[in-house]
Amino acid sequence: MRRSGRATLIRFPQGDIRMTRLIQSFTLALLLAAPAAHAQALPLDVSVSGDTAEVRIGPALSPLADLQLDFDDATGLSAASLGLNAQLVTLTSPTLLARLPSGLVSVPTELPLMITVEPPTLGGLAFERRVHVEVHTHALPYTAGSRLRLFKAPLGGAFRDITNAVEPGSVRTRGTTGGFSQFIVALDLRPTDAVVAQKIQFLRDQAALLAASEEGPLVAMIDGIEDAVDVGDFAAANALVDAMRSRVSARAGTHIPDDWRATRDVANIAGELLSGLDTLAFSIGYLRDYGP
Repeated sequence: MRRSGRATLIRFPQGDIRMTRLIQSFTLALLLAAPAAHAQALPLDVSVSGDTAEVRIGPALSPLADLQLDFDDATGLSAASLGLNAQLVTLTSPTLLARLPSGLVSVPTELPLMITVEPPTLGGLAFERRVHVEVHTHALPYTAGSRLRLFKAPLGGAFRDITNAVEPGSVRTRGTTGGFSQFIVALDLRPTDAVVAQKIQFLRDQAALLAASEEGPLVAMIDGIEDAVDVGDFAAANALVDAMRSRVSARAGTHIPDDWRATRDVANIAGELLSGLDTLAFSIGYLRDYGP
């Protein structure tokens, strides 16, 4: 047992995952049974150190998940400047369903959790390039080839897959982003080749925001990635992803904007391109290993 600044947290032995899940399931049932539970904010325990914020989500004795945000380079980072909120969602809500990219994407009943990171305009938060996001939970079991994914959406907007890793422990979903604000863990049963195509289109949309002199070379690389995937040459596709990542990183801050500010007066195109490449590489690898 250890003391946090706000609550006493009980840690179970690493191997006793069943007990952890049992307690979390009981806690979740109690929360869902409460009137209008889906609209109630869950308790948060936030700690910030350097460019990292760690958030324990849910009751102190049985948290539902942990959120970790690692910034490439942040200023003004604090619990207050993040604008954090977490709540349970109603899985059958028409509003939620309309925000998901397909009927083949669903929020698991074991973790009907939406996390909002919406920094206040005058909170002073700023960062360059990317934020590395991890949602860790014992409420979901891990299996090799898991279809669980980390999704992100603008506040009230459409969710899209930003996953760059799904790992055990019990489940750790990771992704990167060039901005905020809402995150969910969802089960994605869409064909992987269709997911890859959408992620390639996202890169095209971001490149189109740049001057023609910057857009042209990036579009040529994107075309090459798409062609390589189409013929199943995944090694060539990944090599082009790495080449495009290197070009964006080298030109970020000079030729490609790479700042995000709470005032929302600049566009972090480099961060979105790098994040888009991160998640595209994950899906290309999944397509290679598990097929469409």
